[in-house]
Amino acid sequence: MKKIYIFSLVLLTNAVTFGQSLCSDAQPDAVYAYSHVKTAYDSNNLTHLKQYSKRSLEAFERVKTTLENCGGCKTAYNKAYDGAELLAKVASAETFEDGRYYVKKAKEIAQETITELDMCTKGTGTSGNQDLADLESAQFELEQQQLELQRKQEEIKQRLVEQQQKEIAIKKELLISEAGSSITENIKSYNKVLSSCGCQSENINFAENKTELMDKSLEEIRSFYINTMAAITNTYLERLNSCKM
Repeated sequence: MKKIYIFSLVLLTNAVTFGQSLCSDAQPDAVYAYSHVKTAYDSNNLTHLKQYSKRSLEAFERVKTTLENCGGCKTAYNKAYDGAELLAKVASAETFEDGRYYVKKAKEIAQETITELDMCTKGTGTSGNQDLADLESAQFELEQQQLELQRKQEEIKQRLVEQQQKEIAIKKELLISEAGSSITENIKSYNKVLSSCGCQSENINFAENKTELMDKSLEEIRSFYINTMAAITNTYLERLNSCKM
């Protein structure tokens, strides 16, 4: 009877240990869930917030599945469940602030999930799994750093493009202002000469649409004013010659 009791106890102990060992398989995904939700929390726009929240949600779901199959670590499972529930709400968030509220709470829960898993699987011969989780976590962090570097490079490129566009816009505004003013002054002089010479003719006029001109390139704007000035000068000379006759 004593042998049967000892044998049963050994089987029970092995079953618990085996279950805990299986539960340790959830550790890498728990780390992924935390890393992704942290990246989401550190993002500065709604698109990236939702993108990394979705990845964290998927990792949380894998944690839940693993813990369901291993039949242990109930507290860690409940934490993963709560984290997934929060992140599921981010997809429908209409503002960055609303989404970040859920992400912040999910980030805290992700940390708690990792802690609960460590406590649950501690001392069950899972050092190999933990080492693997640490390596995968380090690799993931490196990948995230690379992605962050790429994102910053794209932001710098975008800022350079925006800066160039601003500089071009300033050049356009300056050209339109100076060329328009010069033509206006020339027209005043032409009309004054025609009037002084007693030429009976309508005043020479000049019209420009600055909004439409701003949509054109610098070369197109220059061409517009050159052609306009040439046409106005020809009109002036024609009227001056007609006045002589």
